Amino acid sequence: MTSELTTAEQAALTSGSDFWRTTAIDSAGLPAVTVTDGPHGVRMQASRGDLLAGVPATCFPPAVASASTWDPELLRRMGEALGDECRAMDVAVLLGPGVNLKRSPLGGRNFEYFSEDPLLTGVLATEWVRGLQSRGVGASLKHFAVNSQETDRMRVSADVDERTLREMYLRAFHRVVTRAQPWTVMCAYNRVNGVYASEHHWLLTEVLRDEWGFAGLVVSDWGAVVDRVAAVRAGLDLTMPGPDEAGDRALVDAVEAGTLDPAALRRSADLVRTMVVNAGKREPGSYDAAAHHALAREIAGRAIVLLKNDGGLLPLRAEGQTVAVLGEFARSPRYQGGGSSQITPTRLDDALTEIRASTSATVTFAEGYVDPDAAAEVARGSDVALVFVGSAHETEGADRESLDLPAEHLALIERVSAANPNTVVVLSNGAVLLTSPWEARVPAIVEGWLLGQAGGSALADVLFGRVNPSGRLAETIPVRLADHPSYLDFPGEHGHVRYGEGLHVGYRGFDARDTPVAYPFGFGLSYTSFAYGTPGGSGLEFRVPVTNTGDRDGREVVQIYVSRPGSRVRRAPRELKAFANVAVAAGATVEVTLRVERDDLAYWDTRLHRWVVEDGPYLFEIGASSRDIRATVTREVAGDEARVPLTEESSIGEWFADPRGAEVLGEAFAAAMEQVGDSTMAAMAADPGMMLMMASIPIKRMAAFPGSPVTADTLRKLVQAAND
Repeated sequence: MTSELTTAEQAALTSGSDFWRTTAIDSAGLPAVTVTDGPHGVRMQASRGDLLAGVPATCFPPAVASASTWDPELLRRMGEALGDECRAMDVAVLLGPGVNLKRSPLGGRNFEYFSEDPLLTGVLATEWVRGLQSRGVGASLKHFAVNSQETDRMRVSADVDERTLREMYLRAFHRVVTRAQPWTVMCAYNRVNGVYASEHHWLLTEVLRDEWGFAGLVVSDWGAVVDRVAAVRAGLDLTMPGPDEAGDRALVDAVEAGTLDPAALRRSADLVRTMVVNAGKREPGSYDAAAHHALAREIAGRAIVLLKNDGGLLPLRAEGQTVAVLGEFARSPRYQGGGSSQITPTRLDDALTEIRASTSATVTFAEGYVDPDAAAEVARGSDVALVFVGSAHETEGADRESLDLPAEHLALIERVSAANPNTVVVLSNGAVLLTSPWEARVPAIVEGWLLGQAGGSALADVLFGRVNPSGRLAETIPVRLADHPSYLDFPGEHGHVRYGEGLHVGYRGFDARDTPVAYPFGFGLSYTSFAYGTPGGSGLEFRVPVTNTGDRDGREVVQIYVSRPGSRVRRAPRELKAFANVAVAAGATVEVTLRVERDDLAYWDTRLHRWVVEDGPYLFEIGASSRDIRATVTREVAGDEARVPLTEESSIGEWFADPRGAEVLGEAFAAAMEQVGDSTMAAMAADPGMMLMMASIPIKRMAAFPGSPVTADTLRKLVQAAND
């Protein structure tokens, strides 16, 4: 244990020795270990002079794409591959996955995050962590917490109410921590309700450790620590990067002065030591770069979402169909975002080369963006025109200004679609883009996201039907930015951003206001079709027959959305609570079993400060997206005991809504009326309208009314009797 170390050695152990390594303590036999950026590749810095130039590694599809697979098993395999590459590069901890919610589609780092839904995010991230850590490499779950924007990210206070914080922004973290126990959790840069995440005792200790049972260490985001002593006191263990000699001295001085409990520093040092020891247990490794590229291609192909395919224009034929490929992105792909996750790939496929290799017919190309009229002429002479367009950039450190395609990309779509009615738009983007109004001019749209190093070959696989598209949207595509629930409260001002939409993040907000969307959460087309049979099962288990009614093998993502009609608390109209990704052969029927976990039905009760499952009937909607419901089932769920104690400040209405309170207060009213007869208060109690008005009055205030059956003398006895 680190009790053998001096206070100075303990302090040194809790900060890095350089940008990517912990501090070695030779006297204790503790070497320095390497941590490095993820989350969709191992970004090992190649030279000291260039922070972003890395040793070649597999650039897997970023989270914006991998989430659209809706396939936990695929994410686990990705984690395993990343773990193998970490072992080959002697990396102890890979900094990922990122599980912050996509609160706004303008978020510059959305390409590193999975979804606008906490359940989908949590399920996918849990398997990613399990896969990585099965190789003896630690994960770093980030960014804890409420890191939903890049604007003023180092200082901004995310101001969010307690229920929204628990149900939306902490729920994915909770799932991963309790089910996968990542080696580390990384604190965010931002403040949460005014307190820096790195100094947030409630967040890092009371919630993460005491409630959730997190046993690993908390590491800072790089440069997130403002006050080293306050951070250790709050529950942060490892400050990165280093060295931080001034911070080390401050810790020693604080321990000696009695302003920092020495046990807090020992605990942090112990946790760092445990990580170093665990890292030393992993075996050196190697990996097959070609096999990992093939896996990246598989994930990318499964991530592509077919948004539109009027007339069955896709898939393309491998013979006899001339193809115009238009847009520089086909030749020079956008395959990842900017910032700390930027990977130097082992190889890079481009769509143009892969399309040419996929057909014996003529394939022509035009750059398109600077000369759309020339591209239109190329398109006019071809059977099909493939237009590659997308966003200009997504990067850590800056949010986007709009959801529109660049003007030159819009012009390319307009010119080509006018010249050739068989136009397919292929998108490359790290967050959603508006498809209105240009989508009306084209029969087919392929959402290609940022697909990693094998994206070009994966796009060709889908375009030519070697892969039947099965990707589903993990975020809603709005008709207008102004329709988005976050629109009026993003990105904030003067150091604060108000989470004014509350629980209604993403599709929850669109559904609550019945707002039209371009494409809903969970949506995605296929080259085949699926029919759902009558659901069976009992309790919270659902067995759904799914039939592939087409002539191609395919995959369907069955989704269950839940609501509680007549709930005592505000809820979204529907919330994702279970899903299953299943392969179904052409003409076959597969019975898909889905289980909704009871805990996922709970809401956070702000009066009791705990999770509560409300009793009564729940509506389970089974469908292919949040707005494509195929079957509805109502089932009763037993609730939790959730009685809120009555107090002097409880209203008359609250007293009468509580069975025991109604009994006690009713007896007091009856006794008072027997004593005074037809008094004013008795008359008021007999008048329904007056009772409605009185319902909002705290019982303590009623004691001041003339003739009240509740007096200051009896109030304490009433409260005691009601709560016994």
